[in-house]
Amino acid sequence: MTRLLPAIAFAIAAAAAMIPAAQAGYPTSVEAAPYSLAPGLFEPASPDLGLRRAPGTEDITVFAPAAGEGLFNNGAVLVGFKGRLYAQWQNSARDEDSPDTRVLASHSDDGIHWSAPQVLVAAGSGDTMYSNGGWWSDGQTLVAYLNVWPTGFQSGDGGWTEYMLSRDGASWSAPQRVLGADGAPVEGIIEQDPHALAGGRVITAFHTRPGMIVAPFFTDDPLGISGWQRGAMANLPHEGRVSRELEPSLFLRRDDDGAECAVMVFRDQASSFRQLASESCDRGEHWTTPALTAMPDARAKQSAGNLPDGTAFLVNAPNIDRVRIPLAVALSNDGECFDRAFLLRGRRDLPALRHEGRYKRPGYHYPKSVVWSGFLYVAYAINKEDIALTRVPVSSLQDGARRGADCSGSISAP
Repeated sequence: MTRLLPAIAFAIAAAAAMIPAAQAGYPTSVEAAPYSLAPGLFEPASPDLGLRRAPGTEDITVFAPAAGEGLFNNGAVLVGFKGRLYAQWQNSARDEDSPDTRVLASHSDDGIHWSAPQVLVAAGSGDTMYSNGGWWSDGQTLVAYLNVWPTGFQSGDGGWTEYMLSRDGASWSAPQRVLGADGAPVEGIIEQDPHALAGGRVITAFHTRPGMIVAPFFTDDPLGISGWQRGAMANLPHEGRVSRELEPSLFLRRDDDGAECAVMVFRDQASSFRQLASESCDRGEHWTTPALTAMPDARAKQSAGNLPDGTAFLVNAPNIDRVRIPLAVALSNDGECFDRAFLLRGRRDLPALRHEGRYKRPGYHYPKSVVWSGFLYVAYAINKEDIALTRVPVSSLQDGARRGADCSGSISAP
């Protein structure tokens, strides 16, 4: 899922973007949000919001298409498996979410040098379109999720999720449907970002059909291919078949009683250009109503998670408009106050758009991340053309970041 339904969501979002959130009837309070943003963390008037790169930060190209290799690329997702790093993304000749879309994958032994892409799924036939759904693994088997749009993405009908299994990252089983706890297929498109709680429970979200109404799901199946149950969460008011909350990621934190809580971070289709967030402290079964946070967001996918020491991170384009520049990582020791940030990719790093195509525009699109072999790896598409990643030594994320004020004061969006 690399774009939202144009006939429904974009019409609503475009209208909302013309007036302030408060005038549009959307809540602007951040008091109920699960996390806060330190005032002054980002400087809107400064280049790249005043952020600097962490020592040892490197940029790496995974795939730069030549003629005939598919000039549209987006939705890069990473996973570590049996000593290798794998990347998955969707690829098409020219346009986003077109019928010729296929799913590609590449691997690397060192995170720097990448193999030629393998075709995981070829283009669909008839109206069916495939897009990449991300990865999961129990350590012994690699799971590749596939999102299936039976009437095409543009129809707005939504779709379902299939999976393929591999023991070596090269040979794959035939696709099968992802199943719920009742044994029936889950009727929804999986988000590309599953996370595991202590004890192994897996949490992610599906965008349920008809349309795309986001909902948190959880399973105790270590492979994440069966046993999925829907968590209880009330969506914010929305029109049509697209929920206001979309494309979430999540990080973990501890509440005051020491309980493990999952914080799910959403893109806001109401064009507030801030993140929405919901929280569950009962292992994904019940979630708070999503609340508007103070974290600016350019309304693309984002990625969240935790470093090995528990530090929470948020990767996104923290811009208060649709420009997906710069790409940054914000950090919080406790998952409640994000008070420091580093630059990942900035405006002066961005090459010119090389090829025309539907819905293509400059920027760093749809980041997803993984901690692997001592680095935080962030994968993304450059201008929806090249698949790239930026890696930062985890040790470099501890010191030297730009810091905002204390979160205990009044919090407002930059």
